[in-house]
Amino acid sequence: MKRTDTSNPDFYHQVVDCQWGCPAHTDVPEYIRLIAQGRFTDAYMLNRESNVFPGILGRVCDRPCEPACRRGRMDQKPVAICRLKRVAADHRDAIEHLLPVIPERKNGKRIALIGAGCASLAVANDLMPLGYECTVFEALPVPGGLMRSNIPAFRLPVSVLNEEIDYIVDMGVDLRLNHPVESMRALLEEDFDAVFVGSGAPKGKELKLPGREEGAANIHIGITWLESVAFGHVEAIGERVLIIGVGNTAMDCCRSSLRLGARDVKVMARKPRGFFKASDWELEDAEEEQVEIVVNHSPKAFVMEDGRLVGMKFDVMEYDIENGRILEQRAVEEVFFPCDDVVLAIGQENAFPWIERDLGIEFDQWEVPVVDEVTFESTRPGVFFGGDAAFGPKNIIWAVEHGHQAAISIHRHCHERALTERLPVTMNLGSRKMGLHEWSYSNDFDPAARRIMNHVSLQRRFEELTTEVELGFTADQVATEVERCLNCDIQTVFADDLCIECDACLDICPTQCLSIVPNGKEPELVTRLKAPRLEPDQPLFVSDPLVQTARVMVKDENLCVHCGLCAERCPTAAWDMQKSLFHFPRAADHDGSVPCQQRKAG
Repeated sequence: MKRTDTSNPDFYHQVVDCQWGCPAHTDVPEYIRLIAQGRFTDAYMLNRESNVFPGILGRVCDRPCEPACRRGRMDQKPVAICRLKRVAADHRDAIEHLLPVIPERKNGKRIALIGAGCASLAVANDLMPLGYECTVFEALPVPGGLMRSNIPAFRLPVSVLNEEIDYIVDMGVDLRLNHPVESMRALLEEDFDAVFVGSGAPKGKELKLPGREEGAANIHIGITWLESVAFGHVEAIGERVLIIGVGNTAMDCCRSSLRLGARDVKVMARKPRGFFKASDWELEDAEEEQVEIVVNHSPKAFVMEDGRLVGMKFDVMEYDIENGRILEQRAVEEVFFPCDDVVLAIGQENAFPWIERDLGIEFDQWEVPVVDEVTFESTRPGVFFGGDAAFGPKNIIWAVEHGHQAAISIHRHCHERALTERLPVTMNLGSRKMGLHEWSYSNDFDPAARRIMNHVSLQRRFEELTTEVELGFTADQVATEVERCLNCDIQTVFADDLCIECDACLDICPTQCLSIVPNGKEPELVTRLKAPRLEPDQPLFVSDPLVQTARVMVKDENLCVHCGLCAERCPTAAWDMQKSLFHFPRAADHDGSVPCQQRKAG
């Protein structure tokens, strides 16, 4: 194998699995260390550089970072990354003076943003400091989009939502509420230099079965019903409720039903639990509240009696499953479940009836806009899409990253520069060594299990619709949880020419992640490692041939716990522990007046 190219930021970035897994590439280990030092404001601002909404995402993020966390491979439970983000948000000081200064003199460019959700707000967050005039058109009477209308207040308090949205709106955004855009053609005729569509996926999927029309008064579309609940238009529901679907929206619907008076709530799942779309923690919270999840039941019909909905018929399904895939399915019997109301939460779709189809904005066979996955530009120059409006329903953190990338494209477009010319990710490495046996970070492995979030009691949480269920971590929980982080961004950096092959690092390594072996092709080389390679997708570090024997140093990044013992033990400093600091370019880094290839990337 050739020497690993550690000059490429991707190598060390991939080692920081949580940051690599986060769509916005938040520097997770660094903000956890800041929390460990009690620097909550600094941790919050570091978060805000990438994810824009730390307080919101600290409560409702879909957590793509946590399945990636290497701590989870050691004791089955990753670091509570998301909840630590909330710690920084809950305990920080005022941050208004730390936000970007907005220039009084504008740059003459006007941007229209459709929808005041997370994607549009992220675009405005990036463009307002550059002198752009951003006008946001929102159909609802308040900003926030689906964050406000579809995430219940018992998960995301209105005060948290308002505060983080206001940080952006108060930059001088022209926010036009109760102002739906009813014609893209009319908007394009106005004096805007670019248009960003961040209107989400606002249409809930239907379930056209016998009895649907007759029972319409008691059959609700999930996201529309949640919006009605959020704005106080719905204050009650029947005692027996069936939720059709098993995604995160279904979990919000079933838990909201309990708070509106339901006594018997069942979530009806067509497939086995391993195929659920809902996050594990959403399922756990629903089941803690005594929601019953019924698997392998496929909806067949709504049952009416005397003009009133009385229940639903389902086919009981059996599946032949192999390697996580369904090979065969069959209905084995029909069953009846009584109910007073049904909530359909089987998915969301984009809806663009207000975009005329002769404007040069192409749509595919599913009526989804054709959008470039790098630039987020549609087939009409100057019109951009992001968030759920671009590629269908995902989650807030994806929408934020779409906003960052779209802002770069809008900035380049307004300066008549190629949208595909984008600055590369850059990386700096800096040693964390202070003295002979001293590191500037905690490098002791803590075997503690993941802390369990405290919740409001079952009795109290149903008293009011807005009672937040999760209480946050206590000080003791925070102190323990931060120590579970393996500091994956403190990289083990190896200098080939300093190694004397004394094997001291191999002897002291607690996980046997290091090996000095004869080189060869990868399948052959991995058979010589001291410990079996358990994660083939995790990169190996391979050195150049060493001076003494021409063997190579190999490090299995999957097994390393970044304890620093190799660097501490090495007599020649061939190993060093160095912080990898990545910079992911934003709109402010792209000087629109100068082509990227004429600028220095570092």
